[in-house]
Parts: sequence; structure tokens; C-alpha cells
Amino acid sequence: MGKKKNTPPLEEHLVLPTHPSRLDSVESDHAATVDTHTHLLSTFEAYRATYKPGKHETIWDFVKAMYHGRRVEAIVDVWCEAPVRRAQWKELADSALDEEQRERNWSGIEYWFVMGVHPHEAKLYDDAVENDILEAMAHPRCVGWGEIGLDYHYDNSPREIQQQVFVRQLRHAIRLGKPLTIHTREAEDDTERILKEEVPKDHPVHIHCYTDSPEWAARMLAHFPNLFIGITGVITYATNLNTSAVIRQMISSKSSLSPSDALRIVLETDAPFMVPGNLYNSLPEIKGRRLPLCHTAMLPWTAEFVSRVANEAGGTWDLESVMKVARENARKMYGI
Repeated sequence: MGKKKNTPPLEEHLVLPTHPSRLDSVESDHAATVDTHTHLLSTFEAYRATYKPGKHETIWDFVKAMYHGRRVEAIVDVWCEAPVRRAQWKELADSALDEEQRERNWSGIEYWFVMGVHPHEAKLYDDAVENDILEAMAHPRCVGWGEIGLDYHYDNSPREIQQQVFVRQLRHAIRLGKPLTIHTREAEDDTERILKEEVPKDHPVHIHCYTDSPEWAARMLAHFPNLFIGITGVITYATNLNTSAVIRQMISSKSSLSPSDALRIVLETDAPFMVPGNLYNSLPEIKGRRLPLCHTAMLPWTAEFVSRVANEAGGTWDLESVMKVARENARKMYGI
């Protein structure tokens, strides 16, 4: 007999229970959820591919259903393909231009976006792609340039081209005063060299989905005072020790600082990827199966794990304090 296909849980399980630590709190005391890095169109496409036909026919329907009652205040949507998906990004961004539209289309959630070309696709970067990104930079819902950087794990584009495209995008972003969303994987030396050569020390920098060494994080945090480490659900994975080590390092070395200065992180999902592993403790009914995609309402489980790691380093943290610091840092990073 062939191997039994692993069927996903029912669609209804994508709508998560309230995190246990939030059940007994006064709602007004809850920190708002801000997802500083999500790929909303890819998440919706993953949903539609898995659940045919699904209950939700549009991105707006999906967002309203998944995030209802979860105090999701804002999301930063990431567009990093080449060529640029102009019609799609503009439709979403234009649907959030004013408060009335955000209430009608997004149930009041603040929709923001960043745009750039991912290092995987650096070989496709050209003047036409760059002009499309420059157009997006002028949109009132655009808050940054990214994700951009270097990826030496997959090498989907030649390294020399990755570096050239990285520098080219950095220079435009700096000229425009746009915060930077950085992707780096197994490229510490070159990423550090280029950032220190091209980026002013006080420029806002978000190292997205951090998995590199704690030593590299320490050097970057020391050099760039407005740099923040992006924490995704990957921190919960047994295969990843570096991200937790960065949290411990922050707490143990900055014990005399205020919480937001000590814990220089922002929370993100990188949806549809990186479902937090500890989430399944709250979903016993799915009996060992795995959710097919991540979404913003999962961030409290990432925050819970961060708080546990921070406490191991001698801090006094809970889910709400991590969420509050991450929300404050999102404002510092992207002005949202």
C-alpha cells in the first residue's frame, strides 16, 4: 500500500481559539497585534489552493474571518516578486486609503505595505522593475523598501548579482528615507559589509525572520541603534537555536535598560510560512495534523515563546509585555 496522504485539518481550524493567557485579562489591557511582515496574497492563495472551495472568496473576507476579535491593529504586507505584481498590490493598497475604506474593507485594520525584490529573484531585477517599485514608494500606504538582501543558502541568483541589486535598492531607499526590510541567510559577512557601507547608522532597519548567529545580531544591534530583529514562529522550532540565543543575549546584556530598549524585536509571521510549533497545544482537536498556512492571529503564540526564553535569561516577561514592546518597536521601525 502507498503512503497515506496527510490531509489538512478542516478549514474551521484556521480560526484560532483565543490564546489562554488572554482569556482572563481585561480586554483594554491587551497589547494590540501588529504583524510587521506578512505575505497576504500568498497566504490567501495558499488558503484557496488547500480548501477548494473555501468559504472566503476574497482577501478581505479571509482577513475579516481570521482576525475578528483578535485585536489585530496593523499588518505590513510584503511584495518582493519580480516582475512586480502591480495590479494586485495597488488594489489592496488603494482599498485602505482612508478610514472609511479601512473600516469597510479591513474591519478597521491598518493595512500597510513594503516593496522590493527578494535576493532569490535578483537576476530578474531591471530598470522596469525598479520603476514599478519607485511608483509604489510614492503610495501613502507604503512604509518601507523590502524585503531585500542576500541569500547564500539557496543561491537562486548568482551572489555577485545579489550584491549588486542589494546595493542598488539600498541607495534608492536611503535617498527616499524609506525603512529597510532585510532578508539575509548564511551571508553575514557580505550583508554586514554592505549595510555598514551604504546605510546611515540611524536609519531604521528590520532584519526579517532572524535565524543567523547571535554574535552577528550583537554586532548589528550595536552599530545600528534603530535596528530591530524580526521574530517569527521559527523561534519555536527545535531545529533553530540561534533565534532564542539572540533573545537571551539581549535580556542578559541589557538588564538595566527599559523593556523596549532591552528587547529590540518586532513580531512577524512571514505568512503563509512559519506556523508556531507551540500553537498546537491549543488545538488538541486536530490530533497531530498540521495547519497548512500561518496568519497574523498566530502572533500571540510566538510572543508566548519569546517571553519564556526571555525569562530564562533572568527577565520578568509575559505574553502581554512582549506584545507591548513589539508593538512599540513596530511604531519606531515603520511609523505605524
